[in-house]
Amino acid sequence: MNNLSFGNLLRRPEAGALLGLLAVLVFFVIFGGIDFLKPAGTASWLNVAANLGIVALPIGLLMIAGELDISIGAMIPAGSMTVAILSGHYDLPLWVGVLGSLAVGVVVGLVNGILVVRTAVPSLIVTLGMLFAVQGLTLGFSVLMTGTTSVALNAAPWGKFLFGHFIANSFQVIILWWLAITAIYIFFVHYSPFGNWLFAMGGDKVSARNAGIPTDRLTIILFVLSATSASFVGMCQAILFNSAQVSGGMIFIFNCIISVVVGGVLLTGGFGSVIGIFFGTITFAIVNQGIYFTDFDRNWSSLIIGIMLLLAVLMNNTFRQMALSYTPKKK
Repeated sequence: MNNLSFGNLLRRPEAGALLGLLAVLVFFVIFGGIDFLKPAGTASWLNVAANLGIVALPIGLLMIAGELDISIGAMIPAGSMTVAILSGHYDLPLWVGVLGSLAVGVVVGLVNGILVVRTAVPSLIVTLGMLFAVQGLTLGFSVLMTGTTSVALNAAPWGKFLFGHFIANSFQVIILWWLAITAIYIFFVHYSPFGNWLFAMGGDKVSARNAGIPTDRLTIILFVLSATSASFVGMCQAILFNSAQVSGGMIFIFNCIISVVVGGVLLTGGFGSVIGIFFGTITFAIVNQGIYFTDFDRNWSSLIIGIMLLLAVLMNNTFRQMALSYTPKKK
């Protein structure tokens, strides 16, 4: 029974994220009406959550490990343009474009990871440099190879089915990818040695390395996951919307960080959970899209979104502090 005590439940990283999710959900049901929960309304924020969530998950794990990757802002258009150029402009089979997009993510992730572990430069600076480098390469190669910054893509039926179609005319198929990827992360982070290593790195990387944990290899893997995930999302967007552009993706940087923090991950590392990141992503998507279901003046939407997200983070931190100081009453 002690394991199910109130304090132990609140001590879990995802507890505050779940409470924040329920709070914003109730808020928008009250002020946005029941349309917010109808299929079309639900799809509006689930689609946002899925695209954001696939990238936010590895970003959250990097933050738990004490690192950060902001090059994802350039990886989304890079992945999108890669599949569009290969399979759209040059008419190569779609599987070539898909593998090309994923390969770009793996290469950029490897470079980021190796630079971070082989130098003393903070990951924020390394990935900031990579952000601009990938942006420049994407623009340069796009103009060099196609003469334009926007490329059309007519994906094969199997590609549309797997990566770019709407279920029930509203829900993007990437939602299923998001749920499957989340389940995989839950297993590896919370039910395998990988998770213990991850949290140990976030707590004290030097001690973790001295304890025999392969910190360098794990860091590189995390950067590969984040870059490849961003490239995958860009690829799916290109296939879904039948085109790709060199711009876009920058908003993912801040949105991912917000979602992760709302999900209970500490900026200092060593604390968080996959389920919390999952809830945090949904919370952000609901706040981001729910405003359009209300009668609030749209000119104030950014202010309202900012205040609600700040309140969600504060509530998350409050419950975490309460949990850490909670002591069950002795019988």
